[in-house]
Amino acid sequence: MNVVICLFALLIDRIFGDPQKWTHPVIFIGRLIEKLEQKLNTGHQGKWKGLICVIAVIATTAAVVGIAVWLSYKIHLLMGVLVEIVLISLALAQKSLQQAAMLVYDALNQNDFQTAREKLSWIVGRDTGHLDEQEIVRGVVETVSENTSDGVTAPLFYALLFGATGAWVYKAINTLDSMIGYKNDRYEHFGFFAAKIDDVANYIPSRITGFLILSFTKQAKRQSFVNRFKNWRKDAAKHPSPNSGYLEAATAIQLGIQLGGENQYGGIKSFHAVMGMPYFQLNRQHIVGVIHHMYVATLLFYLLIGGILIAITIAWS
Repeated sequence: MNVVICLFALLIDRIFGDPQKWTHPVIFIGRLIEKLEQKLNTGHQGKWKGLICVIAVIATTAAVVGIAVWLSYKIHLLMGVLVEIVLISLALAQKSLQQAAMLVYDALNQNDFQTAREKLSWIVGRDTGHLDEQEIVRGVVETVSENTSDGVTAPLFYALLFGATGAWVYKAINTLDSMIGYKNDRYEHFGFFAAKIDDVANYIPSRITGFLILSFTKQAKRQSFVNRFKNWRKDAAKHPSPNSGYLEAATAIQLGIQLGGENQYGGIKSFHAVMGMPYFQLNRQHIVGVIHHMYVATLLFYLLIGGILIAITIAWS
């Protein structure tokens, strides 16, 4: 049943995206995290208080979504299916990622670099006010590449396994990491478990997604699969995130570009190891390319994991 439900959820998200007039459920999760952080992130024992925050947010999300799904199925089977489809579609971010990336692309096409920098600032944490076209494009490509797993295939993975509740538990974990999973003075201890749990939750989806990009998207620079696979593993290990590197390295290799390098956060310079080789100079068309990667990887991920689950179900029965 989950395989069929997820297919409809993918189609709805692909066509319609997030309803503009709704308050997205992630907003409510974020508000809960803010309130708990303000209350708990004081004094000593920061790690354990952070763990309490993580457990409270995950448990609350699971309870709310689980009860909503259970009640809808109690009313009628069709009602339950429809509620799950809507909830899972809201957990996916194909259309919203495409739209955010294309806002930057459209501004670049009009040579409106100030607007492009502004639109980029909506989807990245780095400073954007000083970036030229290549660096603007790099920001978009890295963000869409990383979020192909974080925002699409990872929630899809848990939806296929555990339905809408699984998808939204994952979203709670990912939101915790994006809000408090930082290594700075404020969150180094309090956000420790949020970051670690997100690393665990993304471990399998990120690697499968990166492998699918590496294996099934068009190569800009022809190389043997063996060489690309070796370079993928090597470059992914350079990334400060144990998961994001598998997406960005695959994207860089397939597009024949180099990702990583120097970023600024609040005026402070930070250097990320480079991935890929600069066979081609970064340009606005690479934004279109990484969006294509996202859609190819998402479809293949659904077919792969969905097919495995169907095969297991048939074998079990």
